[in-house]
Amino acid sequence: MTATNFTKLALATLFTLATSSTGLLTNPIRTRISRDIKTPDPVPQSGIDEAVSLMSTGRMYRYNVPNAQESVVSKCEVEIAEYTGHKYCVALNSCGSAIMLMMKCAGLQPGDEVLSNAFTFGAVPSAIEHAGGKAVYVESDYNHVMDIDDLEKKLVEYPNTKFCLISHMRGKVADMDAVKAACDRHNVILLEDCAHSLGVSWKDKHTGHIGKACAISSQSYKMINSGEGGFLLTDDPEIAAKCAVYAGAYEGLAGKHLTVPGPEVFADLPTQIPNYSLRMSGIAAAVIRPQILTLDERREKYNKRYAFVTQKLVERKGHLLSIPTNTPGMTPVHDSLQFNLSHKITDEQVQKFLDECSEHGLPVELFGHKTNARNFVNWGFAPAEDPLPLTAKMLTRACDVRLPLMWDDEDFETMVDVICESLDAAIES
Repeated sequence: MTATNFTKLALATLFTLATSSTGLLTNPIRTRISRDIKTPDPVPQSGIDEAVSLMSTGRMYRYNVPNAQESVVSKCEVEIAEYTGHKYCVALNSCGSAIMLMMKCAGLQPGDEVLSNAFTFGAVPSAIEHAGGKAVYVESDYNHVMDIDDLEKKLVEYPNTKFCLISHMRGKVADMDAVKAACDRHNVILLEDCAHSLGVSWKDKHTGHIGKACAISSQSYKMINSGEGGFLLTDDPEIAAKCAVYAGAYEGLAGKHLTVPGPEVFADLPTQIPNYSLRMSGIAAAVIRPQILTLDERREKYNKRYAFVTQKLVERKGHLLSIPTNTPGMTPVHDSLQFNLSHKITDEQVQKFLDECSEHGLPVELFGHKTNARNFVNWGFAPAEDPLPLTAKMLTRACDVRLPLMWDDEDFETMVDVICESLDAAIES
């Protein structure tokens, strides 16, 4: 027998065993992913070159320049503001800092109540606590956005509330016209956490324009990647001036910014409010700048892949899962995938599904897991005092998967197979 014929016979025997009800191998061969789901977007070479150039001079501190025009951080602020359409922009060391300063600059006083999503990342209630506020949580629905009815209810139940901080979690946007109308009826200042919504629009404007100010992120898993970083954006001159001073524009350093108001707005702020030293470094700004130029191109690629994955999942497993619906009026950036498993699936089967995915190379996160930082039960530093039954039930079936830009199109076909096969294994167990 030739080697080729022996190989064919061996393969045929294995297939018979795998498919036979009496064979030694009773399960079909499973699909497996070998790519790293945590792969971040790379820094373009021009950003690397500018960062290296900065390091060679040692001028990484944003104010170690002769003027604002020569500051890489100031240039980055101009480019971010031009992209989002805001008048003022202050670059910071993190989006958490941006959210915290946004509240302080908007007038939050110690102990003030701040309405916020019950479904968001733990950094949001952390920023509220950091600013001295008290978080009051609003239910989130199965589209993973703030529930408008519960927002109105909480505005009535908490008449002393002065702020609403809405989080566009995973780039999903609530009906912002309804949110703004509710806040206006109760004289509440609306602020937007846009950490996940860079590139996302509400009607004809970038997110962040319905509220008085917004914050975006350049943490590694966001649309722009500097490892850590954030920006406060606003059209309000007082908020912008205060933010720059809080961040570290002491003495006359505000003059080395390009996207803040004039000196008449700053007045004596540098001697009246503290300097928290939360500035963005030149290195972070250098690696961000070229990524701004590719935002729209990457949005198109993400959305195309998301459309493929969600279509295939619904076609194959629509009876076991659902995809959150985008609010009419928003233009999305789907750089990650969320789906809700059916409540017909038991808790044990949900865990089996997660285990099966993980064993086959695809980490799928359950937002409601007891260790997940997006589950409000884990915010012991800012606990929920009201029942949140809608959010709690939604989180028990809400799943999250990254869609890495650097993967190939074929990898997303494999992703669909792993999810579907893992569901089958969980249900049949």
